[in-house]
Amino acid sequence: MCGIVGYIGSSSAQSFLLEGLARLEYRGYDSAGLAVMEHGHIHTLKAAGRLEHLAQKAAAAPLAGCAGIGHTRWATHGEPSERNAHPHTDPQGRFALVHNGIIENHADLRGMLEQHGFIFRSDTDTEVIVHLIAHLWDGSLLSTLRQALPRLHGSYALALLCVHEPDAIFCARKDSPLVIGLAGDAQYLTSDIPALLPLTREAELLQDGEIGVLRREGVCVYDAMGNERPLRPLHVDWDVTAAEKDGFPHFMLKEIHEEPTALHRTLAAWSPDQLPMTAKSIRTLTIVACGTAYHAGVIGKYVIEQLARLPVTVDVASEFRYRQPILTANDLFLAISQSGETADTLAALREARKLGAQVMALTNVVGSTMAREAAPHVLYTHAGPEIAVASTKAYITQVETLLLLALELAEKRGTLSKDKADQLRADLAHLSSLSETLLNRQEVIAAFARRHCGHSHVFYIGRGVDYALAMEASLKLKEISYIMSEAYAAGELKHGTIALIEKGTLVCALMTQPHLADKMLSNIKEVKARGATVLAICGESLCNRVSAAADEIWPIPDTEPLLAPLLAAIPMQLLAYHIAVCRGCDVDKPRNLAKSVTVE
Repeated sequence: MCGIVGYIGSSSAQSFLLEGLARLEYRGYDSAGLAVMEHGHIHTLKAAGRLEHLAQKAAAAPLAGCAGIGHTRWATHGEPSERNAHPHTDPQGRFALVHNGIIENHADLRGMLEQHGFIFRSDTDTEVIVHLIAHLWDGSLLSTLRQALPRLHGSYALALLCVHEPDAIFCARKDSPLVIGLAGDAQYLTSDIPALLPLTREAELLQDGEIGVLRREGVCVYDAMGNERPLRPLHVDWDVTAAEKDGFPHFMLKEIHEEPTALHRTLAAWSPDQLPMTAKSIRTLTIVACGTAYHAGVIGKYVIEQLARLPVTVDVASEFRYRQPILTANDLFLAISQSGETADTLAALREARKLGAQVMALTNVVGSTMAREAAPHVLYTHAGPEIAVASTKAYITQVETLLLLALELAEKRGTLSKDKADQLRADLAHLSSLSETLLNRQEVIAAFARRHCGHSHVFYIGRGVDYALAMEASLKLKEISYIMSEAYAAGELKHGTIALIEKGTLVCALMTQPHLADKMLSNIKEVKARGATVLAICGESLCNRVSAAADEIWPIPDTEPLLAPLLAAIPMQLLAYHIAVCRGCDVDKPRNLAKSVTVE
């Protein structure tokens, strides 16, 4: 979850470290810190709270060295505070270390180290690593790391400075991402590619169990046995402006406005040949994901079962391994993750492979751990970098890709004619332009948000794929505005939930499916009869039918019903955004959350 950066070159390390941390602050913003090597000594600077607090300290007392590491924290062990901020150092100041991940056996290691006289100054699991390295020190950091790393149980991405090797930065990873940027006479280190974009397009992806050594003149990578391997740089072709706000007040709003382009790119790049088995031989499909990606998977279940007549199970990744799933070689497993680094989803993918299933991945990040582990059976979205913690364009393109997969499966299984499949693909191609029209309705949405931002509870209801969309719409509102919202299958209201409806309760009714319109209309009337204020989001052709029942209607362009949730998602994202802005919330960095969840 935390963000790591490193720099070694001929310029000031501090300036890059602060800029890199600013680009990674979506990974955590509880505290931040720097460690810089200067004249053979390590100097550290730490601050609790947002990165600007650290930047203010650095401006007042600059660190002048040309090699350094930095960290922005999402707290797991120990409260957010300056004392628990990274980097952590050993008592003699010989080593400084930053860490992303969780050391599961930290309590045992701490007890052992305390018996050897080490005194701990923080509550973090990370501090045991730097003390362990000091305890095992044998005169070579590479050799010492090879001894220390096998003793760490859990996940880690590490970056270290050592006064005995002042011309190098050392790094290592296991189950947490770490990327080395190659740039001639300067080398960079980061948790995520966006931090590198203004500096280099050549990225070396560190693999599990490997140790990287960055020096001004170049990079070496060693396996767990200490053998050096050749570099395999990945060229990154993302547009550097994708990691900038480009005049928008927030990344989230910018990324919503990028959705038409993201839809177009993802459709244009679709490749139908990624299935690891023949479509007709697939017995079942299991989709596993977390959060927003899980909600995309639920829509995928609806469309794949309807079009391809293939049984689909959708699982929350953190629960998948613990329900003793039954999978065989005739079962297909699809893991979905925007970053390709989500720890629970990766663990589920590995479990599915162990059980014998055929595995695939759907991700936005080329070269991510998930993409590498599922290769060559990877479905890529082409959303571009997504910086805001709340996912928008990644969700839209995940749903689009699942629709494309459904069409591919349906054609190959013989459950959909080529003519019908081609018509649906043509409808998909129109979504990009149709979504542009929804972005032009922001004033109406913003005005509604101003009137309703004071609610403490909001309900979202829908049927079929609209229920799946209701779950995602509710999550968006909760995570960025802190309003307690719930999503319900509209038919379930009368089984208890309707007891919560009272005068003035805001209910957002999603109604994009014509064959379910009559039933949805009945559900709207049920909540209206109990005093609810109803916002209806429906296809233009359904507006007349709902006009007498809803208090406000937001029409979306008519399209194939299975594709309609892609369009209806946009006003729901904008509603969450504008309510959060009205409430004064930090839209891009909601409290307690981080973008890439690399801990279980």
